[in-house]
Amino acid sequence: MKSAKNIFEASSRPLNVAVLVLDDSNTLSFAAGVDPMRATNRMSGRRLFDWQYVTATGDPALLTSGLTVPGPALSRLQRCEILIVIAGFKLHTHDTPALRAGLRRIADTGATLAGIDGGPWLMAEAGVLDHFTATTHWEDLETFASRFPDIITVRNRFHVDRTRMTSGGATPAIDMMLHLIKCRYGDALAARVAGAFIYDSAPDPSRTQSRSGNPGHTALTARVSALMEQTLDTPLTIPELARQTGTSPRTLQTLFRARLNTTPKAHYLLLRLAEAMRLVRDTDMPLLDVALATGFGSAAAFARAFQLAHGQSARAIRRGQRSST
Repeated sequence: MKSAKNIFEASSRPLNVAVLVLDDSNTLSFAAGVDPMRATNRMSGRRLFDWQYVTATGDPALLTSGLTVPGPALSRLQRCEILIVIAGFKLHTHDTPALRAGLRRIADTGATLAGIDGGPWLMAEAGVLDHFTATTHWEDLETFASRFPDIITVRNRFHVDRTRMTSGGATPAIDMMLHLIKCRYGDALAARVAGAFIYDSAPDPSRTQSRSGNPGHTALTARVSALMEQTLDTPLTIPELARQTGTSPRTLQTLFRARLNTTPKAHYLLLRLAEAMRLVRDTDMPLLDVALATGFGSAAAFARAFQLAHGQSARAIRRGQRSST
């Protein structure tokens, strides 16, 4: 393996980028990886990012929106300084021996590899994340951590570890790209790029992922919500949430009502039922296990709460999915 270049060092020269786009990639994830580079070039008046698209086989990649991205096959890519891997659904169909070999080959040149959305999974399957710290989308964090024990998995929105960059989804990918721009080309240019998108999220790798995504959060309610997300299966009491976040139950009630127009208890229940819907739709987990995984002590209590929140039973949703396949 060749010695790696530090692409995060301050520089004024163009960065050679290859963007690997897989079928079924989310269009927003694709744009989150590419548009910050385009905006950097426009804002600076120079070509600071020089990128090309590649695909798995040389056939155009079909995004979920129906847009296609043409490019030569990964096997034809000779060199780059950073390879951005953008993937979405049906990862098992993309995880081929040829793709694994291609990712390992590029990694062996000393290039930095960055994964967006499903990209970290494909990088992990290829073994190029072994002994690195990485993140992926919150829906898959626990499975990712158990499947790849040689990777240190964190809940961060994005994470940079030496020559590996991983992002938990589309918006965190903007954070990740702004972080690269800031390190390489300076705070001022990164701020101008963020301003072009009217984007005011700080590109901080230590920020954890949130399931609720409510823009009204304060720093305190965001911390409480993150703690709720970590304890969906064994919900904490409101006094315990307050104690663990260094505040009082009354302050929590006031802040949640003022900023989110709800109560901490209702917000907690919303998070639990949103996760229940995801497990019902996206997994084959038995419904009793879904109930236990989202903090309901009985199937009856779960059924009532689910029906009230979603307008139909979990069982009906499962039946509808089976009949449509």
